[in-house]
Amino acid sequence: MNIYNDEVFQMACDQFQVIADYINIDKNDRDRLMYPKRSIAVTLPIHMDDGTTQTFQGYRVQHHLTLGPTKGGTRFAPNLSMGETAALAMWMSWKCALANLPYGGAKGGIACDPTKLSRRELEGVSRRYMQEMIPFVGPHTDIMGPDMGTNEQIMAWFMDTYSVYQGYAVSEIVTGKPVSIGGTEGRRESTGRGVVYLIERAMDMLKMDAEKSTAIIQGFGNVGSVAALALERKVGVKVVGISDATVALYNPKGIDVRAAEQHVAKKGNLRAFTEADRVDPNELLTMKCDVLVPSAVDRVITEKNADKLQCRILAEGANGPTTPEADLLLNERWDEVFVIPDILCNAGGVIVSYFEWVQGLQSFLWTESEVTDKLFRILQHSFAQVIRRAKDHKVSHRTAAMAIGVERVMKAKHARGLFP
Repeated sequence: MNIYNDEVFQMACDQFQVIADYINIDKNDRDRLMYPKRSIAVTLPIHMDDGTTQTFQGYRVQHHLTLGPTKGGTRFAPNLSMGETAALAMWMSWKCALANLPYGGAKGGIACDPTKLSRRELEGVSRRYMQEMIPFVGPHTDIMGPDMGTNEQIMAWFMDTYSVYQGYAVSEIVTGKPVSIGGTEGRRESTGRGVVYLIERAMDMLKMDAEKSTAIIQGFGNVGSVAALALERKVGVKVVGISDATVALYNPKGIDVRAAEQHVAKKGNLRAFTEADRVDPNELLTMKCDVLVPSAVDRVITEKNADKLQCRILAEGANGPTTPEADLLLNERWDEVFVIPDILCNAGGVIVSYFEWVQGLQSFLWTESEVTDKLFRILQHSFAQVIRRAKDHKVSHRTAAMAIGVERVMKAKHARGLFP
């Protein structure tokens, strides 16, 4: 399967094989569950502002369509590959199934650096990508959403491009779009809010005092910044460390998250933020705290640092932040480090995206309080299932979460037959 030749995809496959062994999946079913149903690669030539024509590579992977249409974000990142896209689509499948959403997993994106594109160039590459995807996506086939490097505006361009092709407004083709064109209240904050809600549930279980607790957030993008602010303002946890791609910052007395957020809004990153000390980005992960939230990129917790973590709760806001080798070490520390696995911890985004899709199909809007209440209900149910499974079967939280998701997809495939 050279098309998926990528370390991230291999990591996702290794995680799946652990689950397949645990729940005794027949050898004949494993590849069918693991490999994507459909993968698309497109070439995107774009006229640049300087008069040249630059060619970008775009991808979309639809993991399975057994439970309904596929659902997944669209990532704009310089090193995006088909293999990474396929891994993210696979994780999305288990995530959706764990939350009991009627979706298969998908992921897509363009290998580009959006920060180096002008607004006109960014619009051009976004619209061209959707134009190329029109034969393969639709409100009942594959629904796109935002991810790293994309935002509400790009989703609006996606929607408009698809709608012009159809001849009428199709708001349900994407989620995470502006409220003014059919987006839902609370979608932008949903992933970060979900992370914090689950941290609160874990703190309740562990009988931790929030006001005496500290947190470090790696990644200060949409997920990390929302989570940091909610931990500080809503829960009362002192945020002592934050980071982004430019700098890692630490202040044992606490960081003013609102000030950091306002700084990023003006400057674009945390590089010049002066209200904390600069530290090594790798060391930030292993500094003492009660709650550690990796919410940036994959594979940051490895066999090299897993035994050095000094947190009580590891809340995985990013996709795939912990490698299988690190998992083995964390499993030995189960009574020291309470892991909230990624397919549970960051599921808030896809759950609220589901709400947005349903509202689009029905042309019926919910209030932000209704959306948030429904989000927390689903997360609470999923959290309880994972904790119960882990306790009853004496397995890790990640194994329990993935097993629930994989089992639901497997049962659906058995019921339907070979085609989906």
